[in-house]
Amino acid sequence: MSVFGKIWDSLTKVRGRDDKDDDKKPRTAPVPPRPAPRTTTAAPTATATQAKYPYVMKPAPAAPVDVEAVLVGLANQNGGGGNWRTSIVDLLKMLDIDSSLASRKELAEELNVNAGAHGSAEQNMALSKAVWKKLAENGGKVPASLRD
Repeated sequence: MSVFGKIWDSLTKVRGRDDKDDDKKPRTAPVPPRPAPRTTTAAPTATATQAKYPYVMKPAPAAPVDVEAVLVGLANQNGGGGNWRTSIVDLLKMLDIDSSLASRKELAEELNVNAGAHGSAEQNMALSKAVWKKLAENGGKVPASLRD
């Protein structure tokens, strides 16, 4: 799994544990009622397929992850979490993801970050900003103060 994939998975798993009513929430969206029989011989549509197989459920749309809220909660549980808002190393450590130079090089490749030398402060700050941006692009609710 990619380094960014690990970051995203960590955030969504933590959010799932924090949702107190998570077990009560539907995991799938309901299937629409069965349509009336057709008299034409048109090709089957998605609705016709659902009518034929009503037990097949569509995945429910995922609610946006409030990234900052999840991370603040983690930081509180872990004694502060360092400077996770601006330090990619502290963010990775708080999420229990490898923060080594090799891991950050891999993340830089994934996110196409080419600022400074590998491991430099310049690159680490650029990685941090790129992660916030990518989290927002993937449906995470990220405050503008972290994206900019």
